Amino acid sequence: MTVNGSQQEHEVEPRLLLVHYIREVVGLTGTNIGCDTSSCGACTVHIDGESVKSCTVLAVQADGSSIKTIEGLADPDGTMHPMQEAFRENHGLQCGYCTPGMVMAAVSLLEEQPHPTEAEVREGLEGNLCRCTGYHNIVKAVLAAAGSAAPSGGAS
Repeated sequence: MTVNGSQQEHEVEPRLLLVHYIREVVGLTGTNIGCDTSSCGACTVHIDGESVKSCTVLAVQADGSSIKTIEGLADPDGTMHPMQEAFRENHGLQCGYCTPGMVMAAVSLLEEQPHPTEAEVREGLEGNLCRCTGYHNIVKAVLAAAGSAAPSGGAS
C-alpha cells in the first residue's frame, strides 16, 4: 500500500487492524485509537480518497490501496492544509485527541459537499465524537474552510 505517498510493504498478521499498522508498523502516530469499536472516529483516515475509520479495516484489506493520514495533509514544506489552518484559527480543538480524525472527516465532507450548511456539517461529522468542545468551533472551522458563513448562535 501507499501511505501518504510512500510505498509500504510489510508482512503482517492477518488480524492486524489498519490503525495499528499505521501507528506501530509505519510509525505515524497522528491517527489516534479512541475506542476500538468504530464509535468515536479518532482513527479516521482516507483510503483511496474515502473517509474510513481505520479500526474497522484489517491492514491486509488495504493491500494495494492509497492511504492518507493526518500527517499527509500538510504540504511537504510544512504548510498546513486549509482545514488544519481553519481548525487552528477557529479554535476547533481543545484537548486535540479527536482532531486528526475530525479533520480527516471534515476534508472528506468538503470534497463531497464543498459548501455545506451548518446542519450539513453537523450531520456529516456525526460519526466523529469530541468529548471537549461542544462542536461549535469545529463546525465553525469546517464552514470557514468551506468559505461559508460562520454558524449563528452559541459562544465562540
